Amino acid sequence: MTTDSSQPGDSSQPGDSSQPGDSSQPGTRSPAGSALKPVELTSWFDTHARDLPWRATGTTGWGVLVSETMLQQTPVRRVQPIWEEWMARWPRPSDLAAASQAEVLRAWGKLGYPRRALRLHEAASAIATEHGDVVPADVDTLLGLPGIGTYTARAVAAFAYGRRAPVVDTNVRRVVARAVHGAGDAGNPSPKRDLADVDALLPADDTTAAKMSAALMELGQTVCTVRSPACESCPISHDCAWQHAGRPAYSGPPKKVQRFAGTDRQVRGLLLDVLRGAEGPVARERLDAVWSDAGQRDQCLDSLLTDGLMEQTQDGLFALPGES
Repeated sequence: MTTDSSQPGDSSQPGDSSQPGDSSQPGTRSPAGSALKPVELTSWFDTHARDLPWRATGTTGWGVLVSETMLQQTPVRRVQPIWEEWMARWPRPSDLAAASQAEVLRAWGKLGYPRRALRLHEAASAIATEHGDVVPADVDTLLGLPGIGTYTARAVAAFAYGRRAPVVDTNVRRVVARAVHGAGDAGNPSPKRDLADVDALLPADDTTAAKMSAALMELGQTVCTVRSPACESCPISHDCAWQHAGRPAYSGPPKKVQRFAGTDRQVRGLLLDVLRGAEGPVARERLDAVWSDAGQRDQCLDSLLTDGLMEQTQDGLFALPGES
């Protein structure tokens, strides 16, 4: 259910936070434990959760997997119409698996990080052939699918199947940092520590734990925000360590700030836009026209070819995979 957060993607997607290591925080961190009462969070979620299509009763594990893949580093407002189009067009994994890579990339539109689309296509093929066209429910089996990393596996297990699987994104980390540890923000991620923090908060019951995971994420997205937390609307403000400490400002190491303008991500997107809008292979000149820095443009073009997001024909034209 990740939304506008900077939650990293899985596998080798940009910004993957599932790497080993520990980014220490200044000051003393109190242990996570009973500071957050599940019933307060789940009751709040029942009445305040946004009405999102992938939360609707009857949404399959496939629908949740598609939503979680799309929502990584991408806002809900951009994902929702694309998700609805995908579910109408490809309601089962086998439907997506039967589509061409070019069709999948065109349907992905401008959600960004298009390798996610190809990984989802690969996962759909594996689900269709190895799992009876049904998305697995347990974390370990989900992790065995192509392109599915720790975050996505846990999110699908929790949100699609009601499993007790701690789900950690930027929103959850911020809520825990404030409510449990009394810090202004969570700082840079430490996957092992962050997962342990959330795991310590969840009750043993599968259903309640899954809803609490969703509630923590929703709270961080809609109430306990980065710049303007609405503490007066928070269901756990009376137990919040940050509130009791006087809401101190974040004093940890500088956090990494993602930019877009002028980056390779922008250039790659512009190059792919040309191919998505073309009816067939295009000449190099059409690609050259989208970015004036020849060195950066050529580097991005090479990376798209390497990543399998673009192909070159024998006569030197460029096309989406399978259309050369």
